[in-house]
Amino acid sequence: MSALWSVGAGLLLLLLWVRHRGLEAVLVHHRWVFVCFFLMPLSILFDIYYHLRAWAVWRLHSAPRQHAQRVRHIQEQVREWKKEGSKRYMCTGRPGWLTVSLRVGKYKKIHKNIMINLMDVLEVDSERQVVRVEPLVSMGQLTAHLNPMGWTIPVVPELDDLTVGGLIMGTGIESSSHIYGLFQHTCVAYELVLADGSLVRCSPTENSDLFYAVPWSCGTLGFLVAAEIKMIPAKKYVKIHYEPVRGLQKICEKFTEESKKKENSFVEGLMYSLDEAVIMTGVLTDEAEQSKINRIGNYYKPWFFKHVEKYLKADRTGVEFIPSRHYYHRHTRSIFWELQDIIPFGNNPVFRYLFGWMVPPKISLLKLTQGEAIRKLYEQHHVVQDMLVPMKSLEKSIQTFHADLNVYPLWLCPFILPNNPGMVHPKGNEAELYVDIGAYGEPKSKQFEARASMRQMEKFVRSVHGFQMLYADCYMTREEFWDMFDGSLYHKLREQMNCKDAFPEVYDKICKAARH
Repeated sequence: MSALWSVGAGLLLLLLWVRHRGLEAVLVHHRWVFVCFFLMPLSILFDIYYHLRAWAVWRLHSAPRQHAQRVRHIQEQVREWKKEGSKRYMCTGRPGWLTVSLRVGKYKKIHKNIMINLMDVLEVDSERQVVRVEPLVSMGQLTAHLNPMGWTIPVVPELDDLTVGGLIMGTGIESSSHIYGLFQHTCVAYELVLADGSLVRCSPTENSDLFYAVPWSCGTLGFLVAAEIKMIPAKKYVKIHYEPVRGLQKICEKFTEESKKKENSFVEGLMYSLDEAVIMTGVLTDEAEQSKINRIGNYYKPWFFKHVEKYLKADRTGVEFIPSRHYYHRHTRSIFWELQDIIPFGNNPVFRYLFGWMVPPKISLLKLTQGEAIRKLYEQHHVVQDMLVPMKSLEKSIQTFHADLNVYPLWLCPFILPNNPGMVHPKGNEAELYVDIGAYGEPKSKQFEARASMRQMEKFVRSVHGFQMLYADCYMTREEFWDMFDGSLYHKLREQMNCKDAFPEVYDKICKAARH
C-alpha cells in the first residue's frame, strides 16, 4: 500500500511540475518525461494487443479465410468511389501517425480514405520457399512467425514496426542486401486492387510491367493486398566480426572489399567520425562458442551502436555469436541512435535494468504526440535521411555528408542493385554495387540550414546517379525528382491503368515542394 502511495505522490508532483512549466515547454525541452511516463507504458500495451491478436489468428487459422472477404471489401470501397464520380484521389485509410516515416502528410485529410485492415501472415509454403503475407505485417511479426519454423526472409529491415507494404511501396534494406538486393528484390509476386476495383496478381512473368513499377511508387498505382516473399533457412546465430578501421580511404577500401565477398552473410559499417569506423561482417551458423554468445537483444544489454563503439575505443577486433533474431533487430531498441536524443540516459545500466523492457517507445506514438513545436524543431535541426549511392562514390559521398551535415554515427549498408525495369536501377546495363548512407541525428555543421543543405545533398546524390529514400523529407523540384528516378515505366502504367484521376503522382505525395 505504501508503494501505491509513493507512486501516487510521485505522479501528483509530476503533474504539478508539468502544470507549472507548461505542457508544450515540457514536451519540447524535457520530452523524456512524457516518453518515459506515458509513451513507453502505452507502447507495451500496443505490443501486447498485437501479439495476442497475431497468436489468436495463428491458432484459429482464420487469416486465409478472412483475407478474401477483406479484399472484396476494399474492392467495394473503390467501386463506391467510382459511383460517387471519382471526385477525389484515393489513399489508404491508415492514419498517417501510424507509419514509421517521420514525414507528416496532410493528404489523408482531403483524399478518399480506403480502409485496409490487412495485417496477417497468410501462408508459409516450404516447398516453394515462399511466404505470402498481407501488407501490414511487420518485420517483428514476420520473423517471430517464421523463425520457430526454421525459416527467415533474406532481407529483414531493421526496425520491428516496419511493414511489408511500406517496404515494397517505399523500400527496405539490410546488411544482407549485398547478396540479395533491396527488400523489393526478394519479392516474387504482388496482389493489388487497381483504380477500377479489379484484383490483379503480378510477378516477373505475369503482368511484369506492373510488378517492376510497384516498388517506390508509394501506393500511387493501386492498393497492395498481398505479397509473396522468398524464404531462406534460418540458422541459430550470426558469427559477427568487429574490426575498427581508421582513415577515410582505408575505411572505404575495407568496406568495399568486404561488401564484394559473397561468403559474408552480412556486411555493415558504423562511422563514428570522418576517419573512424567499425566494419562488421557476419556469417550465419548453427554452432557457437558458449563464452562468446551475446544476446544483444535482451532489454538490459547496452544499445548495439554503443556496444560496437567499445571496439573502436579499445582499438581491438572481436568475434561474437549473436542469436539470429537478436541480430536482425539489433538497432531496434535504440531506434538506431535516435533514442539518445529523446532519452539521454537511456543507455545507462540502471535505466536499462529497471525500464529497458519497455524500450523502445513506438515511433508512431512519438509521431502522434510530437506537436507542432517539436515537429518544426525536428524539421529545422534534425535529419533522418538515407541516400543510396554507387559504392565507387563512397569516399566522396562521406566527405559530402560530413561537410553538409556532420552527423555521426553514419550507417553504411551495401546492396547490389540489379538492372531491372522500374524507378530505381543502375546507370549501366549490369547490376552494380551500391551503399546506403544513413544519417540520423542533429547536424553539427555550422552552415546547416534544413532546406538549403538538403537540396545540396540531393544535388550531389543526383550527380553520382544515386537515390534518396522516399520516407524522408525531400526538397527536390518535380524536374529534379524525375532526373533522379526513372519515371518511364511508372508514367506509362499510370496512363494505361487510368491512375491519374485515382491516385496522386508519387512526387505530389512525398515531396515538400508539392505536398499538401
